Amino acid sequence: MTPPPGWYPDPKAPHLERWWDGTAWTEHRRTPEAAPGAPGAPGVPVAPVPPAQGGPVGPGGPVGPVGSGGPGGTGRSKVIALTTAGAVLVAAIVTGAVFLGRDDGEPRARTEASSGADPVPGGGSASPSETPSPSASSSEPSADDPAVVEDPLNGITFPLLDGWIRPKHVADDDVVMTTDGTYDCPGEGIVCRHGTVISRTITGTDETSPEVLAKEDISDAAQDAFDEDELGQRPYGGLKSHTVVKSGPVAVAGRAGYLVRWRVTTGKGPGGYVQSMVFPSSVGTESPVVVRYVFDAGEDGPPPADMDRITKGIRSIDDAGSGGGVGSSIGPED
Repeated sequence: MTPPPGWYPDPKAPHLERWWDGTAWTEHRRTPEAAPGAPGAPGVPVAPVPPAQGGPVGPGGPVGPVGSGGPGGTGRSKVIALTTAGAVLVAAIVTGAVFLGRDDGEPRARTEASSGADPVPGGGSASPSETPSPSASSSEPSADDPAVVEDPLNGITFPLLDGWIRPKHVADDDVVMTTDGTYDCPGEGIVCRHGTVISRTITGTDETSPEVLAKEDISDAAQDAFDEDELGQRPYGGLKSHTVVKSGPVAVAGRAGYLVRWRVTTGKGPGGYVQSMVFPSSVGTESPVVVRYVFDAGEDGPPPADMDRITKGIRSIDDAGSGGGVGSSIGPED
């Protein structure tokens, strides 16, 4: 059983009264001195009161008749005037307390310390669906930028494009992002992903030329992605052939790098694209970093243009304004 509709002490502001419509709290409030009834409540019209000579006028119309005694009124008129002034002051204080300025200048509704629903008159509480929603969201932005993935080891960040997510249930620690969802591999294996981006530091060599390292890495990248996996299975039925579709210099996070992209043909499925991109790190000893892109071909795979879009958005963690970009001199080589 819930209390009947009426004015009750506001659980969030006991100095005010709030309208209970019989099932939930509304946003209508008043000072206890207000006239009986439910002015402003749904279905309850406000009856206009003829203005009195010299009487004060409050929000929504005159506050009522006053006694004689000149423009300022005396006796009861002074009481009504003080009451109206007090109501306006309380409304201003409540408004200032509810709407606080955020750091970015946008208004934010102040919420109670407890996340529970407002209590109903006489005890109990209104369910979340019955409790009126605040006029502005009080949620704070996530501490992590949802559109950026960090690779702190190599000192770079990657843009998280639509359709891409942070790695979930991926055994390789070097994977920085994958396409959303999995599917049954066309060959051996359990599940495959339509797209993967891998970032790792190149070690075990004294070579520092991005071009030489990219051309050396692309064959290993294609074998790892589309031929035989660590369990000896061939998720795509093995790697059959490849074609170089793009290679050349590239600017990555303000550093000069080099990329090689292959279009590969597999024993099963539509084949895919693999790209090795090498550039010097902006942190530590500036060891070369290789970023591998592995995309399925076909209508279900991500567009190869996503490789260039991700490359263009790579930034140094220490310098958010560093330039990325695919480089104007990049073009296909036979």
